[in-house]
Amino acid sequence: MKTWTRKDLTGLDELTSEEINFLLETARAFKGVGERSLKKVPALRGKTLVNFFVEPSTRTRTSFEVAAMRLSADVVNISATASSLQKGETLKDTALNLQALQADIIVLRHSSPGSARFLSERLDSSIINAGDGAHEHPTQGLLDIFTMREKFGRITGLNVVIVGDILFSRVARSNIFGLVKLGANVTLAGPSTLVPRSFENLGVRVVHRIDEALEGADVVNLLRIQHERQRKEYFPGLGEYTALFGLTKARAARLKPSCLVMHPGPINRGVEIDSDVADGSQSVILEQVTNGIAVRMAVLYLCAGGAGIPA
Repeated sequence: MKTWTRKDLTGLDELTSEEINFLLETARAFKGVGERSLKKVPALRGKTLVNFFVEPSTRTRTSFEVAAMRLSADVVNISATASSLQKGETLKDTALNLQALQADIIVLRHSSPGSARFLSERLDSSIINAGDGAHEHPTQGLLDIFTMREKFGRITGLNVVIVGDILFSRVARSNIFGLVKLGANVTLAGPSTLVPRSFENLGVRVVHRIDEALEGADVVNLLRIQHERQRKEYFPGLGEYTALFGLTKARAARLKPSCLVMHPGPINRGVEIDSDVADGSQSVILEQVTNGIAVRMAVLYLCAGGAGIPA
């Protein structure tokens, strides 16, 4: 694949393996920008990006903002409380008004699954999905995969374990879609209420014992419990969850020395991961954050009309 043809990124489910690899190669080219003394290129000079976050976010919104500024774009940040959604305006009308203000790219986080695709089909502006309910979070999936590929040089054949609240996790779904397409062996682990067997239809293995899942793992990606999206009965309680599914120091000691420990954040230390493990030598959690800038630069650049990988 030599050129990019999509104006939007609404999910990894809709991308081919060639498109995912093209995004990753573009991100690799942009990562060097962050290592310069002058961390800026003129790729999106004259373009306007609107960060439209109807749900709260720190990492993702800031990462998109930094990525856009490194590409020399103008950035406007809008939250739900500061928008006309509070006055009863529909999402479509708010977005159409942003487009009328000549926004070239709208980065949308919304609680409703499918909201990004809904706008992409109705607006000429590029729509980037920054998380739509429990559906997808494509740039998080891409940056996770990018981090794995940087460390191992490949995705094909890697044994990737995703632990935690899979049922309500948009991060998990984007990881699954991308990793399976690129040839990884994906295992999901967690309570049966949060990791139902139906996920096996996506080409992954489902287990309900973390020690079984961790055997032979190359990557362990731990997820935050999505309390805001689930009913109380889905979750066994913090102490029980940590005992059964937390990556404790004892469990981490049994991992292969080369195994990566990942987390999309925010971390609940002492719940899904022990503090010493989160800060340990196998952890690449902060590298994920850094790589997120390069990945989002690639997504913004390509969806705004950049056809090929920058030199």
